[in-house]
Amino acid sequence: MEKDKEADPAVPRPVRLAVRVSYLGTRFYGSQQQESERTVEGEFIAACQRTSLFSDWRAAGFCSAGRTDRGVHACGQVIAFSTAYPDRAREALNRQLPPDLWCTATAVVAELFHPRFDARSRTYRYYFSDAPENPAAMETAAREFLGEHNFTNFARVGDKNPYRKILAIRVGTDGRFSFLEVTAESFLWHQVRCMAAALFSAGNGELDADGIRLMLEGPAARSVQPAPAEGLILWDTDCGLAWDPIPSADRSATYCTELLRHHALMEQVCRVVRPGPLCE
Repeated sequence: MEKDKEADPAVPRPVRLAVRVSYLGTRFYGSQQQESERTVEGEFIAACQRTSLFSDWRAAGFCSAGRTDRGVHACGQVIAFSTAYPDRAREALNRQLPPDLWCTATAVVAELFHPRFDARSRTYRYYFSDAPENPAAMETAAREFLGEHNFTNFARVGDKNPYRKILAIRVGTDGRFSFLEVTAESFLWHQVRCMAAALFSAGNGELDADGIRLMLEGPAARSVQPAPAEGLILWDTDCGLAWDPIPSADRSATYCTELLRHHALMEQVCRVVRPGPLCE
């Protein structure tokens, strides 16, 4: 049997590092790495390898708290990996990541920490592109989701257990946008987007609290179709960690500023050139 190689004394002992991650999902084909598509995990692993934090992502135990779909954003994703250079990760990762993906905090964690299985809860926030007619009706209907329910009519269940426990839910406003914020131990595929679609229907008088209750209690003529992905943000993943913030990611801040400027300009351009009455 070949004798084990002694550890190189020049290389520090690896530690397990958790990283809180934000991203704009518009240009990502979801968060989970795929061979031929641009993904959050794919870009993150490549940045770690360029920074020599690890060479093999499997050996480093690289993993995320959960997957987000194409077009979904995050300010509370959690990624973990083992590295001998945690200080380098804090100092260099944001310079290696693309500007639509950045780190906001780190925490040194236990050797077996896994952000998916050690997460206590997850919170999503969904911003509605259109203003509902009756936000109060949405708030009333949202209370029907509290507690443990069968979400077969409000998710893509597949072979998963359809029961999920909603810990907190609210409807609020942020600037000129209404939003749904919901916390649960875990979610099914498309669950939050389906809940958002149902509540928006309640806000426009097409559905009420009783209708949602009935859909939670038994079969429905048709399941709810998910709202568009563009309004959904993975808001927080609670792993019970004490986060050490990372200084602002300047490249990403500049990118977001330019994105806001571009969209404000395009809003005006569309206003004056769109089909309809002749422009002045």
